Amino acid sequence: MTGAVIIDCDPGVDDAIALLLAFGAQMPVMGVTTVAGNVPLSLTYGNARKICELAGREVPVFAGCPRPLIRPLATAEEVHGATGLQGADLPEPRGKGRSQHSVDFLIQQLLSAPAPITVAALGPLTNLAVALIKCPQIAAHIAQLVIMGGAMGQGNITPSAEFNIYVDPHAAHVVLSAGIPTTLITLDVTHQVLTTPERLAAIRAIGNPVSTAAAGMLAFYGQSDLARYGLPGGPLHDPCVIAYLLKPQLFTTRSVPVTVELTGEQTVGRTVVDWYGSGSQAAINVAETVDADGVYALLLEALATFS
Repeated sequence: MTGAVIIDCDPGVDDAIALLLAFGAQMPVMGVTTVAGNVPLSLTYGNARKICELAGREVPVFAGCPRPLIRPLATAEEVHGATGLQGADLPEPRGKGRSQHSVDFLIQQLLSAPAPITVAALGPLTNLAVALIKCPQIAAHIAQLVIMGGAMGQGNITPSAEFNIYVDPHAAHVVLSAGIPTTLITLDVTHQVLTTPERLAAIRAIGNPVSTAAAGMLAFYGQSDLARYGLPGGPLHDPCVIAYLLKPQLFTTRSVPVTVELTGEQTVGRTVVDWYGSGSQAAINVAETVDADGVYALLLEALATFS
């Protein structure tokens, strides 16, 4: 891929692995924006800074929206007992951090960049939605938006909904309706990318401090998914976005309308993928399959670049 990238995230273990994949692959990341999601904003911001410190990358990190647009914040910590970046001894970030809000950073960078910017969205879409509401013209300055979110089949926070979309469905509606060239990578794809014991051993065998930290985090990650879905390893959700940007040929996709359920008592946050193409909504590029071995090959190669 070419061109600058902004990563919007809520670290979280899989966000942390996604950041390490991006850094190890020398992706031109111009900034990391954080949002409340897996854990509260104070932790997602601090965790992102710790991952940058671990990777030795001087990438600016910004704190964003502390809650969804309308709904109260329901975090993975509240629902599943998630504890953030457990399993790794991460360095404390140096310096005082950035005072600019994520939304303002997004708007400023998108409007001032000499060429459109790619946005990788790994968490709830609140930051991007607020930026679009505040400054709709930024949509024309996004080269492509790749989102980890949604489910065509079973959800992971409710039977109908995936976590990122469920947390802020109104934000997802704003973003998916903005006319931005968008690729959506749902649970149906990320559940094909599993950290099996063999793959975890390969990460650990690299033996540098970054790969050791990654292996430590992944050893604790996705335990509830293993039990719920009967999987042989934890699904690697957010790194799929970075893998798509690095090597889109690892994925198959189809362009179809997608809407977000906002009101259903049992289905709020559901992503409705219109395979019939009968809706009037703008088409979204929806991933259907992935070469999981190819994704892990990218991750192993990236982690091996760290000394």
